[in-house]
Amino acid sequence: MNRMTVHVGNAQDMGQRFAGAFRRAAAGESFEERNITFLSLEEMMSALTPRRLELLRHLHRHKANSIRALAAALGRDYKRVHEDVKTLETSGLVVREEDGFSAPWAALAAEVALS
Repeated sequence: MNRMTVHVGNAQDMGQRFAGAFRRAAAGESFEERNITFLSLEEMMSALTPRRLELLRHLHRHKANSIRALAAALGRDYKRVHEDVKTLETSGLVVREEDGFSAPWAALAAEVALS
């Protein structure tokens, strides 16, 4: 399954994941790892609102060739969809391709560090 792990952590957490992936790659290990880190739970919840999750689900099932087409398919205002796509693309959750936008992840897994 193509999965994205969404973390709440800090720069040190990100660095440790990067260093671990670098070591695995240097050792010739074949792996696929996708991670996004938000610096607070509030930041993650702000990025992953119910409307944005709906948008991600739609883009996972149906690639959109434009934001206008995506807004029409969702029955939502263009300006709001544009803002949502921009936020999700900046976060790494929406992928812009030559022919439009997609969300290739079959699942998002959330991890919140308690320390």
